[in-house]
Parts: sequence; C-alpha cells; structure tokens
Amino acid sequence: MLWSLLKVLIFIALVAGLTWGTGLLLEMGDVAQLTVAGREFVLTPLLAVLGSVVLLLAVWLLFKLVGLLVATLRFLNGDETAITRYFNRRAERKGYEALAEGMMALAAGEGRLAIRKAERAEKYLGRPELTKLVVAQGAEMVGDTALATETFKALVTDDRTRFVGVRGLMKQKLAAGDTETAMKLAEKAMAIRPRNEEVQTTLLQLQARHEDWSGARATLAAALKAGNLPRDVHKRRDAVLALAHARDAMAEGKIAEATRDAETAQRLAPGLVPAAVMAARIAIADGKPKQADKILKAAWATDPHPDIAAAFAEIAPKETPAERLKRFRPLIAKHPGHPETRLLEAELQIAAEDFPAARRALGDLAETAPTARSLTIMAAIERGAGSEDRIVRAWLAKAVTAPRGMQWVCGSCGHVHADWRPVCGNCGSFDSLSWQEVAQSDAALTGPAQMLPLIVGALEDKRPDPPADEAEVVETTADTEPAAARN
Repeated sequence: MLWSLLKVLIFIALVAGLTWGTGLLLEMGDVAQLTVAGREFVLTPLLAVLGSVVLLLAVWLLFKLVGLLVATLRFLNGDETAITRYFNRRAERKGYEALAEGMMALAAGEGRLAIRKAERAEKYLGRPELTKLVVAQGAEMVGDTALATETFKALVTDDRTRFVGVRGLMKQKLAAGDTETAMKLAEKAMAIRPRNEEVQTTLLQLQARHEDWSGARATLAAALKAGNLPRDVHKRRDAVLALAHARDAMAEGKIAEATRDAETAQRLAPGLVPAAVMAARIAIADGKPKQADKILKAAWATDPHPDIAAAFAEIAPKETPAERLKRFRPLIAKHPGHPETRLLEAELQIAAEDFPAARRALGDLAETAPTARSLTIMAAIERGAGSEDRIVRAWLAKAVTAPRGMQWVCGSCGHVHADWRPVCGNCGSFDSLSWQEVAQSDAALTGPAQMLPLIVGALEDKRPDPPADEAEVVETTADTEPAAARN
C-alpha cells in the first residue's frame, strides 16, 4: 500500500517537473541559428532540447543496427545462435544477475530469497540445469520437502542434470530413514557416474547396512579402481566384508564358503582379530590344530587380544593348567610387558593355583591401570593366597566402579559393543569398530556406589564369614575369569 502511494507521488512529481520545464523553455525568448549546407535553421530552446533528444536516440539506434549487422554476419558465417544471442542479451544479463543473487542468498542462508531469485532467473534464461538446482537447495534449506522433491524429479528428466536429481532424491531418502530406496537410488547414481567418490561411499555404507556383502565388495573394488581409496584401506575393508560374508555362510551351514572367505579375510588383514579367530576355529573344527596355532600366533604378534587367547585355549581343551601354561609360553614371550599379556599370564597362574606367580605376573597393573578385569584378578589372587575376606571384598568393590577396560568401540558415535561386528549397531557406520579403552563416566558410578556397603560389609567385623558368603565370592571370581584360564 505504501509503495503504491509512493509510486503515484513520484509519477505526479515527474509530470509536474516536465510541465514546469516545458513552460520555462517556451517563455525564453532566445533563439539559435544553425547553418547546414548553406541553409539556416532558427531553433527555439524547446526545439533545441527536443533535437538533442532525437539525436541521442538516433545514435543509440545506429549502434543497435551496427550490432544487428555484426550478428547477422556471424550467423551467415556459421554461428547459428548469433542473432538469438543478440536479441536475448539483455534478458540473459538480467537472468544471470538474478541467478548470482540467488546463489549469494544460498550462501547467506536465505532459502526463500534464493528460490525467488532462481525462479526469476528461469524466466530470463531458460536454463533449468542451473536455476532448478538453486531452487532445490533453497527448498531444502527452508524445509520445503515437497518443493525439493518436485524439483529433483524435474532434474532427473534432463540428461544433463539426471545425476544431480538422483543424488538429491537419494539424500532425501537417507534423511527420511528410507535406506532401502536410498540404496536403489545410489545404485542408479553409481551407474550414471561410477567414479563419484561420495556416491561410492554412500552406496558402500548402505550395502553393508543391508548385509549385501557381495555388492559392497564390488563397490569397494570400483572405488579402488577410480583412485578414491588407498590400497591399504581397501584391503582392510575388503577383509571386513569377506569376514562378514563368512559369518553368514557359516550360519547357513556353507562350511566351504565360510572357510574360503575367513581365510581371505585373515590373509588380507592379519591384524583383524575376528578374522584370525574365525579362521583358527574353522581349522580346529576341521582337525587342523597346527594351522590354527600358526594363525593365532601371527595375530597375537600383531596385537594381543583376549579373543585370540580364548581361541588358542580351544586348540587343546582337555589339557591341564600346567600344560596350558607351558603351551601359552610362546604367546607370553612375544609381548612380555603388554597389559593383555600380564593379565593373561596372571589368569593362567591362578588356574594353576600358583598365586605368588600370578601376583608377580600382574605386577602393579591393578594400581597403575585399574580395570574391572585386573581388580577381579587381584581379588582372586588374594582369595587363593588365603587373605581375609574383607581384603577380597575390598578388591571386588573397586572392580564394581572401575573402568571396563578395552572394548569394541564405534569411532563414529562412541557406542560400546560386546563383540565385534562389521556395522555399528547404533549409527550404522561400516568398519568403525576398534579395540580401545572405554572411559568410565561419573553417571555410571552412581548405582554401583550405592551398592558398595552391601558388597564390602563392615570392615571392622573380624569374624569369619559364613560358608555361603565364601561361596558367593568364589562364584563371583569364577564368573569374571576369562575363557583362556577356564577352558
């Protein structure tokens, strides 16, 4: 309303100004004489002004005619769009100005302004591959999903923008949680541009999430061929996919296929603990203990892990504790100062009932790096050495609130898993789990801290505990003892 009133006032002011100026020129009595080719022309001020305006228009028209002549000559010389460009030059300038303003609006986070500018640019340019992309991004910015979807579908119909449209629809489906449709769209985008790194990564993640291990390995090979993946990363991820396929094959009873894929995974990534453990257990089941021994020793040499020790114990399940300790000596000798080696040796010594040796093997690990496992082992040592029950209970009480130690942790979301898996169970990331120490939060200590009086009891009570309590402590210790020592 205000703008309309302002335009009316400006128009009235212009008319009034022109009327006043014309009247002023008519009242002036001066004249000008102009001689051209021997003829004299008498010009009043008003005629002089009108003549100047006509002259300017004539010059402008002359330049336009010259430009049209040049465009015609170019057309005759083979430039088929020369005349069209000449007549559309002003429209193109306005269109590109509007498009530039739309892109600036996107950068500034003004989605609705970007949409308006892009629609204005479309009227002048007729370039949907440029303007519709700005419209789609602006619609996504303001949360207009319907407009974004409609625009991406329009881009799909054009060969020049088909990939952009499919990619946009794929990202929309991912945001909506429709991973199945997103995977189909990612496959289409991959077919259009097989070397696109983002599409390769997205498709690999989706195929792994849907347990399409064969398809994921093909996508991984394409990423390596395109140069989008380092060779060492490719080998690691290919091993993970082979191991995942081996697990599924084993669950379906396809022993030969599971054996082949497990051996492939172990060969590609000797440091991948689950692959070594699975390959060793398959060898044990196949009656090849020496092969299992070789696989597990090589894996332990790369990085000690309790799952490797548990699988190594399964090679000879009926051996005595002394025989087991002797067989484990080569493993212990590979990393004598490693915390996992010290914990393993202490467990084996406890199983052999050599509690002084277990204490020496554990060393100061329970004080310098206390975890639930090391503190429980210390409680078992004290129990076996005949210490008072209050001392044993004190160690067990510390174990309740101690950090859990090394766990399988997702590097993307930090979720802790009880065992290794190829895809994070929380965020769905592929090959994101690593064996690392988990910090104990203060919130996790609240409940166990309230239970401490029930566990520790009255430390001042010097009387021996009833046999039932002793059995409870022994049972608690036995439950926390790793498989390497119990098998």
